Parts: sequence; structure tokens; C-alpha cells
Amino acid sequence: MAEDLAWENQSLVSEFILLGFSSHPQTQLMLFVAFLVLYLLTLLGNGLIITLILTDSRLHTPMYFLLANLSFLDISYTTTTVPQMLIHLLSKKKAITYARCAAQMYIFLSLGITECVLYTVMAYDRYVAICHPLHYTVIMSKPSCIKLAAGSWTCGFLFAMMHTGFTMRLPYCGPNKINHFFCEVPAILKLACADTRVNEIVDFVLGVILLMTPLSLIVVSYCFIFATVLKIRSTEGKFKAFSTCSSHITVVTLFYSAAMFMYMRPASSYKPERDKKFSLFYNVVSALLNPFIYSLRNKDVKGALVKLVCKK
Repeated sequence: MAEDLAWENQSLVSEFILLGFSSHPQTQLMLFVAFLVLYLLTLLGNGLIITLILTDSRLHTPMYFLLANLSFLDISYTTTTVPQMLIHLLSKKKAITYARCAAQMYIFLSLGITECVLYTVMAYDRYVAICHPLHYTVIMSKPSCIKLAAGSWTCGFLFAMMHTGFTMRLPYCGPNKINHFFCEVPAILKLACADTRVNEIVDFVLGVILLMTPLSLIVVSYCFIFATVLKIRSTEGKFKAFSTCSSHITVVTLFYSAAMFMYMRPASSYKPERDKKFSLFYNVVSALLNPFIYSLRNKDVKGALVKLVCKK
């Protein structure tokens, strides 16, 4: 009790300073232009995917419904961090209030966890389509797809509440400079003026649950898929089956490799300059690449794009 009161008396931090990537004006201007272009391309690419899926009746299938959810997630994911980063690159004051920092952390974690679960649902969709094609329309019916997508979002927002609560319950009594471009858990924990060992254990356990469990289910799904595909006699049939999965495998690899590096390692291995780049990759670059990966490898999406352009 006395320790808790002491913490409360020390918790004087009302705002944090986000140091970002550079303090040099010329470098900041270059980074502003680069990140603005990346952000606009992310909005354009993912927005285009959503538009094509909504407007083309040929894309009104479970796979594309889940892809539209992924594109909306990617837009929301980057919008949580990038606009603020752009403002800070042009302004002298790079402060963020305690409440806004907690809100940003919660929304960012919610969307990230939702994306982890959604990738698993997308793998399940491919498993049913290839391993149980005759039952596909029954298993992946519209109500089922809505429930699976809603479940992904619900898991994300519930687990993020736990993650954020454990992090922000700690006292932050100074310093208040975050060597990052947004309020990410590992960077925030470095500023806590209390023992963070329990938080580090909780973060690791949540990392195992929220990253390894979905990834394991994805791997199991693809083991069944590959076993089924290998039984197909024609080369053309095998290629067609594999091609429907290649885009998903690519985006899962990009997202999970960076996310696992950030959230499934000892806190002692935290290196701000290196970790900021990894965060940028799975927060911005991954969201930018997803629509290009899906459109370049997908005849249906390219066909819908041609159809939309011809109409215009």
C-alpha cells in the first residue's frame, strides 16, 4: 500500500516526447516527403482493393470479403501512427499527452492483434476451399464469414485492453522522452520507474498466445492444403491451387517475421534505432505491399481493375 502511494506521488508525467527518426531539419523534411508518399500509396492501394471488392460482383466471395477486411485494417493501422509522425517531422514540439499515448497504444495493438487473427481466418478459408471444395459454400457462408471477421476484431480489442492496461498501470515519473515514432509497448516500458519484470513476462506470454497460436494454426492449415494439392494429378491443377495461396503466404511471412521480432524477445535486447525500423516495416511497409502482392498475383483483382478503368 505504501509502495503504491509512493508510485502515485512520483507519477508526474503528463506527456511524452516522441524523438522519431531524426532531429536534423533537412533529414526531417526528406523523411516527411518519403513517409507522406508511402502513406498516400498505402491509402490508395488498400482503398482501391476495397472499392474493387465492393463494386465487382465477381469478387463477392468469402476470400475477397476477408481481403477487404485486411485492407481496411491496414488503412486504420497506418493511420494510427503515420499522420502524427508526419506532423512531428514538421513541428518543433513533438509531445503527446499521456492519455493520447495510451489511446494510440490501445488502438495500434487492437488492430495488430486483429490482423494476426484475421490471417488465420484467411488460411482457414483457403483450407476449406482446397481441402473441402464441395462444402465450401456451406462452411464459408455469408453469416459464417461475418462471424469469423467479427470474432477477429473482438479478439483484437479485448486482448489489446489487457496488454495496454498492464503497460500503462506502471508509474512514469520521468524521463519522458520515447526513442520511437509512436507509443509502442517496448519503448514505453523503458521509461517506467518501477520493476518491469512482471510486464516483460506478461508481454512474452501474450506474444506466444497472440502470435504463435495463430501462426501455428496457419501452418497446420497449409500442411493439409499442401497434402491435398500434392494429390492433384494435373500440373495445371496444382499450380492453380498453389497460386490461390501464394499471396497469403507472402503477406503472413512479412507481417509475422517483424512482429515476432518485436514482441517475442527479452527486453534486454531492445535497441531503439534498430527496432524503430522493424516497427516501420510491419506498420507501414507491410500495409503498403499487401494490395500490390494481392493484385499482381490475382487475375480476378486485375480483371476487376481493368473493368473499373474501362468504365471510367
